[in-house]
Amino acid sequence: MTVRFFARSLRLAVVLAAIVAVAPVFAQNLGQDGPKGPPVKQKKLPEAPAKLPKVDRSKNLDFLFGALKAAPDDASAKHVEARIWAIWLQTPSDTAALLMTRAKAAVDAQKIDVAIKLLDAVLKLRPDYIEAWNRRATLYYMQNDYGRSLADIQQVLIREPRHFGALAGLGMIMQELGDEKRALDAYRKALAVNPHLDKIPDQVKSLTEKVEGRDI
Repeated sequence: MTVRFFARSLRLAVVLAAIVAVAPVFAQNLGQDGPKGPPVKQKKLPEAPAKLPKVDRSKNLDFLFGALKAAPDDASAKHVEARIWAIWLQTPSDTAALLMTRAKAAVDAQKIDVAIKLLDAVLKLRPDYIEAWNRRATLYYMQNDYGRSLADIQQVLIREPRHFGALAGLGMIMQELGDEKRALDAYRKALAVNPHLDKIPDQVKSLTEKVEGRDI
C-alpha cells in the first residue's frame, strides 16, 4: 500500500514539475493570457471516438491502462482506448452531460466561443470533471490560446497523470513554441501510457534526432 502510494505520488510530482518547468516559456512567448486567433482545423489532438462503448463506471482504469500497453495491435488498442475514453466522459450529473453534448454541437457548428462558454458552465458545476478541462484545453489550443490551454492541461494532469490526450497536447504546444526538448519529453510520456497513438511515434523519432542527435 505504501509503495503504491509512493509511486503515484512520484508520478504526480513528475507531472507537476514538468508543467512548472514550461511556465516560464509561456510567460516569455505568450504573455499572461497568450494570443488568441481563429480556429485552425488542422490542429488535431487525440480525442474520444464518435461512438463509445457502454462501460461500467466502476471498471478499473488501472486494468484498462495495463491492457492498452499490452495490446498486440492497433485494432485491439483502439478497442481498449475507446473504453478508457468512455469512462473519462461519464459524469453523474445529467446537467453536465447535457452541456457537454451542446458544447460538442457548438464545435461541430464552428461556434468555438459558444462551446467554451458551455464548458465554463460545466466546470463551475463539476470542477472535478476531467474531460471538461480536456475539451476546453483543446478548444483553446485550436484558437492558438496556448496560455489558457496549458492551464487546463495542468488541471487534467493533476487529476489524471495518464491522460495521453493531454500529454500529447502538451507536446504539440511545446513543439509549436519551438521547445523541442520539452515537446519530446511530453510525447514520450504520452507513448509510455498509450504506445498506439497516431502520428506521435513519428514526432518522437523526428524530435529525438533533432534533440539528441542521430545514433552513430
